[in-house]
Amino acid sequence: MHSFVNSLAALRFENCFNPYYDRCLVHDRSDAPARRAAVLSAIVSRAVISGVDAIWIGRDLGYRGGRRTGLALTDDVHTTRHARRWGVEVERPTVGAVVAERTAAVVWSMLDGINARIFLWNVFPLHPHEPGEPFTNRQHDARERRTGENLLADLVTLLRPSRLIAIGNDAAVSAARIAGQTPIVCVRHPSYGGQTQFVRQLKELYPEAGQEQRLL
Repeated sequence: MHSFVNSLAALRFENCFNPYYDRCLVHDRSDAPARRAAVLSAIVSRAVISGVDAIWIGRDLGYRGGRRTGLALTDDVHTTRHARRWGVEVERPTVGAVVAERTAAVVWSMLDGINARIFLWNVFPLHPHEPGEPFTNRQHDARERRTGENLLADLVTLLRPSRLIAIGNDAAVSAARIAGQTPIVCVRHPSYGGQTQFVRQLKELYPEAGQEQRLL
């Protein structure tokens, strides 16, 4: 297991689900945490070797997306595509019906056609939820943010991206704190009426975005 993923698996926060350590008794296979950790570890290892054009940064894992997959900005529908972009095989860590997430769908519609190496991440890499309500989303708090920013800084050092693409204001603020000399591009988050602007901004950065996907 990559040391970066080991650090993630060791995180413990109240009212947070750690997909690399915790198992959801409702939706997860018995070995789901190990599956999610192994896939992310393989992707990180490939990214270190190949280098990346950019890290696209969201805010938190959501209960319909990263909580289930262990992959930022990725739901059940797009897990295989995410893994294959890095030459990694994956089996769903969850059982039952496939669950879609709107933000993931928009992000992956833009990744179609982009041949550059894009690493997807979040400021806070766990799923924060309301107390006693595991299938809700909440914004990370200040303590969680500090931990997430430290990990993001480690990831930037590890992957040496050409730039950071911050998706939404929260991601932009955190990216600015840790970027150092790495350029930051801020784009609108696709939720809450921001999809049109998000699509336009991504097409300005990657004119091929949204076209037929060409896997590396």
